[in-house]
Amino acid sequence: MRYVALTHTPPWLDTSQYIKLRLEEAVQEAELALKFLDQGLHRNASGKVFQAWKAMISAAAAKNRELIARHYTGMVRDRTGKVRSRADLIIALMPTTRLREVASMLEEVYGKELIHLTDMALNLHEFQYNGLDPEGIVSRYTNLNDVEKDVKYLAEKTIEWVKRLSQA
Repeated sequence: MRYVALTHTPPWLDTSQYIKLRLEEAVQEAELALKFLDQGLHRNASGKVFQAWKAMISAAAAKNRELIARHYTGMVRDRTGKVRSRADLIIALMPTTRLREVASMLEEVYGKELIHLTDMALNLHEFQYNGLDPEGIVSRYTNLNDVEKDVKYLAEKTIEWVKRLSQA
């Protein structure tokens, strides 16, 4: 599969198209992560698999917008000054600071695996910025073998989840 930049349709314009694009993005990012890993680019691979998982969570959140909207109530202004639903902005932007919280909400629909994989994605995101840390202070990863295993596992699981969400 060729990697192409995707233009996002905001979820408030066309939810089904948004979900489709985010799922395609998740697969492309996961595949790119594996290619980077094959080239020994561990930090790049970690960043790509994190982006893949984040896109997948965003698609799952869009599929379950009502659930997300129960938690993120009210309206906020976006960067353009337009008033949007807080839930829609969380779904569209999927801030890293909200990723685990959203995964926790989605647990009631998809089960605990979503939280476990989200924690792994956040660990890899941390590694992307901090690298290895033999002392385990600024990164949970002390060796590249664990990084490689987690990148491969999360990439595989992301693709599995994309298939699952595509069929639902």
